[in-house]
Amino acid sequence: MTASQAGQAPSEEPVDSAEADRLRDLLRNPAYRKVLVFSALIGVPISLAAFWFLAGLHELEHVMWADLPQALGWDTPPAWWPLPLLAVAGLVVGLVVTRLPGAGGHVPAYGLHADQPSAAAVPGVIIAAFASLPLGAALGPEAPLIALGGGLALLFRSLVRAPATPQSTALLGAAGAAAAIAAIFGNPLIAAILLIEVAGVGGPQLFVIMLPALLSSGVGAVVFTGFGRWTGLETGSLSLHFPTAPPRLDTGDVVWSIVLAAGIGALVHLVILSGRLVAGFVAASPFVRTVICAVAAGCCAALYTVVTGRTPVDVASSGQATLAALAEDPHAWGVGALLAVVLFKSAAYALCLGSLRGGLVFPVLFLGAAAGVLLAPLPGLGVIPAVAAGMAAASAAALRLPVSSVALVVLVLGNAETIPVVILGAVTAFVVGELLPARLPALRRRAPGDKETGDGAVRGRGAVQG
Repeated sequence: MTASQAGQAPSEEPVDSAEADRLRDLLRNPAYRKVLVFSALIGVPISLAAFWFLAGLHELEHVMWADLPQALGWDTPPAWWPLPLLAVAGLVVGLVVTRLPGAGGHVPAYGLHADQPSAAAVPGVIIAAFASLPLGAALGPEAPLIALGGGLALLFRSLVRAPATPQSTALLGAAGAAAAIAAIFGNPLIAAILLIEVAGVGGPQLFVIMLPALLSSGVGAVVFTGFGRWTGLETGSLSLHFPTAPPRLDTGDVVWSIVLAAGIGALVHLVILSGRLVAGFVAASPFVRTVICAVAAGCCAALYTVVTGRTPVDVASSGQATLAALAEDPHAWGVGALLAVVLFKSAAYALCLGSLRGGLVFPVLFLGAAAGVLLAPLPGLGVIPAVAAGMAAASAAALRLPVSSVALVVLVLGNAETIPVVILGAVTAFVVGELLPARLPALRRRAPGDKETGDGAVRGRGAVQG
């Protein structure tokens, strides 16, 4: 041991000891224990509220896009069907943004945020979500769920007249959001990981540490698995083996997944920046321009149907049901249909990101999967690895949350064999997005009162509500 090492050792131990002491003191604090108990109790009503919220969205969407067209004599909605529905969505959301507290939630073009929760914003969030999502917005329900869960947690605190402190507000808001978001992803672990990254726990240092760790683990999994096959030897590992055989990765899958992820990451980055440009356009006249952008998104769905002959639901929806259909039979989609859905849904997605209310996750997962299926015929690339890498790349590029993107895609796919390409796809797309320009040229001039966020986004007053 050198003199410098000997001098460093004593200084490190007190720091670790001090951190441990702070944690023990916090756990011994009666106020913190009360927050833990209250968080457990509010998980029940918030989960129930999230269930009925999602069930209501699903039923209304089915009515608008299946029951009503069939009642009028159409097996599938006609090409013009999205236009009146999204016009109504624009009108309602425009009214919510201009008249109700919280502006219906934050603008989805600026990503998921763990901003200060607000009970007063909950009615506007619910109305804007029910106007946007079932009527054809190319958005998902996760952002309204985060706002709903956090707002309800604070509402319950007010009802029981618990003390309101900045610390309890932050803790209860995160707990309520986690309880709500777990309902849509079906896994409490995903909700916890997502909120860790959304809340910025660890700041930029989290990404500095996790990106190399993710990348090395993904490459290590490829090498370790491949070497085991080549030698025929086995090593002990903690794993589960299911009766169905997942696809085996080969060199082509790994190499093409990195290339595919770079391209998809750049495309999604451009779409997100376009959504922020739309948000800036809408902010100048929220009511009128929200309607204009919503109808323009409906035009994208209508043009897609005219060009391909397929249902406008492929474009005018969150993409959740369409993603399941694509995964069940990817060969049912021709090259022209896949190219059209990627282009038209990207345009509709950008328009909805800047004007309506919802989340980023579901549509971008579909875009990544569709791009993966489109590029799967590349020599040496399989459909499932292409879809896995595409979904991970699109999610990481849109959310700027690489760890959450990996966990989410692995959960959706349900197999461990594709984890290496999922990790490589997420890390590649995240790095590509960070290296590309943070805003389009038109966004360089900010309106008075706007501010820069940590991810380089430009946000106005309504972007951080709820």
